[in-house]
Amino acid sequence: MAITSRRPGLSSRRRMLVLAICCTSLFIVGLDNTIVNIALPSIRRDLHASLSGLQWIIDAYTVVLASLLMLAGSTGDRIGRRRTFQMGLVLFTLGSLMCSLAPSLGWLIAARALQAVGGSMLNPVAMSIITNTFTEPRERARAIGVWGGVVGVSMALGPLVGGSLVGTVGWRAIFWINIPVGLAALVLCALFVPESRAPRPRRVDPVGQVLVIVSLAVLTFTLIEAPSLGWGSPWTVAGFAVAGLALVLLVTYELRRTEPLIELRFFRSAPFTGATVTAVCGFAAFGGFLFVNTLYLQDVLGLSALHAGLYTLPMAGLTLVCSPLSGRIVANAGPRVPLLLAGATMAASGLIMTGLTADTPTWRLMAAYVLFGLGFGMLNAPITNTAVSGMPRQQAGVAAAVASTSRQIGQSLGVAVIGSLVTSAVAGPFAAGFPSASRVGWWIVAGCGLAIALLGILTTTGWARRSAARTAERLAQAPERTADAA
Repeated sequence: MAITSRRPGLSSRRRMLVLAICCTSLFIVGLDNTIVNIALPSIRRDLHASLSGLQWIIDAYTVVLASLLMLAGSTGDRIGRRRTFQMGLVLFTLGSLMCSLAPSLGWLIAARALQAVGGSMLNPVAMSIITNTFTEPRERARAIGVWGGVVGVSMALGPLVGGSLVGTVGWRAIFWINIPVGLAALVLCALFVPESRAPRPRRVDPVGQVLVIVSLAVLTFTLIEAPSLGWGSPWTVAGFAVAGLALVLLVTYELRRTEPLIELRFFRSAPFTGATVTAVCGFAAFGGFLFVNTLYLQDVLGLSALHAGLYTLPMAGLTLVCSPLSGRIVANAGPRVPLLLAGATMAASGLIMTGLTADTPTWRLMAAYVLFGLGFGMLNAPITNTAVSGMPRQQAGVAAAVASTSRQIGQSLGVAVIGSLVTSAVAGPFAAGFPSASRVGWWIVAGCGLAIALLGILTTTGWARRSAARTAERLAQAPERTADAA
């Protein structure tokens, strides 16, 4: 079904081009989230990286992305969404080039962080552009459904595309593909995307931004390094304490600000809170699944990167099919059915993988991949739609940034927590001890799936919808109260 909008001044063709450009930016950012996973064994051999170093290759990207998404969303509202979007494309493309040329692990991690700085300027800003282009609620829901579908498709295709490139050209090729796409999007953005700003943009919140960075960075560092430092060591305990203190200070500080970096009033809406927690659970399961599965396929089964990517084809295919289907279901019937399907199938996939051994039959792996792909494909559209729908349009960028931040936090925690617990449990030679050690990770994946299903029930009740309506009404009145106070 074609997506149209009633926004005056923009032709139907131009609106579709705007949607395509925004979705392209999301595709390369999402693809880069997962394409690196399949290349980890090759990078480890080439750059002599440790297992914790592999975790940092993933989490340097996701932590920086999560830390800056809120700032990027409000920056786009302030200085112009198209301008911010273009800056993000430049930095992301430059970071990709630097990744492809990295001579050592440290340089690669630093380049991944630069990529993430650019990526943080793309997702929430692009969502804000979409919500200001498609203003009719039903058709905006369809556009958001397309957007949510691209999230799932790009992240699911990462291992397949990455496996093909690593197997034929080498791991550096996974970063080359971003360069022409980024340059083309930059040119098209200048030609077709209209500039827009929020009527009253938020003030800069440097204290809140620093506290976000400290809490996420210290928590991730502690989780990744705990296996080598010792889970009960003073450094590990101190790291968890610092991260917890930073989080408490962040919440306390943000509650006292008139225009906070993180709009905590959003969380009075049960559907919005549910979407946030669902994003964390779903992407924690996804990040942990990809990380552990990649090491299993290549280091335990001895598959090449290309064959490992082909093994995940059922997961990518089901995500490709189910993502747009989920968007249509959400637009027509709401988010409950997709969330229940996502939770049940992701939990079932995790349970299947808890019995992993070095001799697990291929049909059992395929069954787990099919179930996880179906669930992950159903997950993204309800998260995005619930986070943005019902919010005042002038706050769409901030609301979308919270949803995107939740995804990145979830993936960071999934790689850090599951990776570290599995690493700590490995006894003896890696290839022999990894299958049994990975069971703790698969149980976590199953638990995340069950949590998603439960949240799908709780956040789609009449009580939850009424809380969303009250929250939207309060947020719509808030600018007037602020202006009066000033």
